Amino acid sequence: MIELLKEIILDFQNESLETGVKRHLGYELVQGKAFICIGVRRCGKSTLLYQIIDDLKRKGVTSDNLLYINFFDDRLVDVKRSNLSLITEAYYSIYPEKKGTETIYCFFDEVQEAENWEPFVERILRTEKCEVFISGSSAKMLSRELATQMRGRSIAWELFPFSFKEFADYNKVDYKNLTTKNRLILKNCFDEYFKIGGFPEVRNVSDKLRLMIHQEYYKTILHRDVIERFDAIHPQAVVQAGYRLINSAGSLYSINRVTAYLKSLGHKISKGFVAGCIDWFEDAYFLFSVKIFSQSVAIQNVNAKKVYCIDHAMINSVTSGISANSGHLLENIIFLHLRRTTENIYYYRTSNGKEVDFVWLDRQKKKHLVQVSLSMADLVTKKREMTSLVQAMDELSLTEASVVTLNEDQQIEKDGKKIRIIPAWKFLVIKN
Repeated sequence: MIELLKEIILDFQNESLETGVKRHLGYELVQGKAFICIGVRRCGKSTLLYQIIDDLKRKGVTSDNLLYINFFDDRLVDVKRSNLSLITEAYYSIYPEKKGTETIYCFFDEVQEAENWEPFVERILRTEKCEVFISGSSAKMLSRELATQMRGRSIAWELFPFSFKEFADYNKVDYKNLTTKNRLILKNCFDEYFKIGGFPEVRNVSDKLRLMIHQEYYKTILHRDVIERFDAIHPQAVVQAGYRLINSAGSLYSINRVTAYLKSLGHKISKGFVAGCIDWFEDAYFLFSVKIFSQSVAIQNVNAKKVYCIDHAMINSVTSGISANSGHLLENIIFLHLRRTTENIYYYRTSNGKEVDFVWLDRQKKKHLVQVSLSMADLVTKKREMTSLVQAMDELSLTEASVVTLNEDQQIEKDGKKIRIIPAWKFLVIKN
């Protein structure tokens, strides 16, 4: 096993890395703390690690001071299940002179595939002269439990599929100087983003292949990141729960309704099992639940939640009916845009039952209201959306709010309130 690990380590050191498009993660490296990148599979975590490696090389770090292991490598089955210490043993058997004298940069990709990786990483941070960089696809890597196991020796950062700005970067589209020409190019770029989504691998493939890739991602997430990882006792019920929820993206759901649906299909499951499924989906960064805005936890828990998917185009690729509802897909895009910067996102229901899609809190805990509508051209639609928004502004004591549409760009000021109707392509490139 030592010889195999030595081969893997040396092969990587001689590999030419594809670093791709620079991500807008905004991470910071802290000496002595493991850098943890978490996110759904295939969103670009490995490429981000390659970008960090490339930055280190530019700063003078040599290849032989890099230790990279990808735990998705099927040759590492025994290492993942037995003794991770063999990894450092293999490295120092190649470079014994470096032990304790030079900083070694350790990269462990998809580390959640290995058993008991937390104490191993904590130990080498404590005992070896090294810096550690980790990627994984489990939200548990953000948990207090992990912080306890790592004894405060880690900082976690979330990575999502491409944002619209990252997508524009890939297409070399300028979104900083909004000249008349650039606005048209950016609008066309958004139309493409709306169609193909943010997963890096689907950018330059045919429609048929993109559909197949999304469907393969979907199946792998459900089976490997949910059913296998959590040893689900009703695997088919998990699959059908996932399908039900992704079909409901942008809509309200409740555990009672999902449970009733699964029981109607013949599954003998409980509400507790369904609640567990939803937790698993969220852990895998597949689906996200949004609660109603309220100061009361009890009110949040008894009200239905809204559900969103990790990628709007994946919804179109794996579901049957939502493709006709472009409004929900646009809403999903706006949710992910907000979610990249904060977890404090809710939907709002006014005192007389009118709904606003998002109320979100920035880092200063300031509240912001965002309504999403494909178009405000229809007067009935415009009146409905504006009435809901104005009432929410009154109840939350806000003077500004936004309505995100596909194309309209307008500002309405009335009674001391300012409502910006803004096209999605512009909303997605302005700073929150």
